[in-house]
Amino acid sequence: MLENINVSELLETYVIPWAINIFFAVVIYIVGKIVVNLVVKLLGKVMARSKYDQMLVDFLLAIAKAILMLFVIIASLNELGVDTTSLVAILGAAGLAIGLSLQGSLQNFAAGVMLLVFRPFTRGDFVEAGGTAGVVKDITIFTTLMTTPDNKEIIVPNGAIYGGNIVNVSAKETRRVDMVVGIAYDADLKKAKEILVEMVNADDRILKDPAPQVAVAELADSSVNFVVRPWVKSADFWAVKFDFTEAVKLRFDQEGIGIPFPQMDVHLHKND
Repeated sequence: MLENINVSELLETYVIPWAINIFFAVVIYIVGKIVVNLVVKLLGKVMARSKYDQMLVDFLLAIAKAILMLFVIIASLNELGVDTTSLVAILGAAGLAIGLSLQGSLQNFAAGVMLLVFRPFTRGDFVEAGGTAGVVKDITIFTTLMTTPDNKEIIVPNGAIYGGNIVNVSAKETRRVDMVVGIAYDADLKKAKEILVEMVNADDRILKDPAPQVAVAELADSSVNFVVRPWVKSADFWAVKFDFTEAVKLRFDQEGIGIPFPQMDVHLHKND
């Protein structure tokens, strides 16, 4: 009879209350998780209608889900009787310690957020940043993945990118090709200029507006230098530059216009 009384008291005092608390804690967690998923899904639909980059949307949704789930977990622990005030203090102290030990990573994290928010470049852009250049393949929270023209993969810390100059070559639809063509001092200057203008006008890839520029830029040590500055679509930049350089050499050879190499005249004076 005594054993039955002890068991009954044990059940009423400890087991049943704990079972009820555990049950409600599990219910709070499950229901909270469902609500969080619904809220995050709703936020995703709202942000999908905006013009935000998908990487930024994914990042913000992940942060929102983590924060909301943290509240759900705290509520569940509170139902179990855990002192959540002390838990929050411990988490805050741990976060501070981790932050101090990971200052470099936090800098990259902050830079990644800024890159995703302000979007100086996006996937597929060719950029010069962080001491390197390449096509942007992916932007993560800590690093940016690039592929160089010779197909090398480069992982650049976001802090190095955001802390320096960023040159986005793909930002504009058109680019100016800057070329320098030198001719010999005894060559026909007007004829050379006419040939260059003719070649520029004959290339369909070169835009008429803005108008291309062909002008004498410098009387150098060994040559008279022309600047040739046509405007092209960004996708045609390197093709026009390479093709035009080759065509100029072939055409000048055909027309008898010399392209000199650097040279120096040395005069010897003999004293009797």
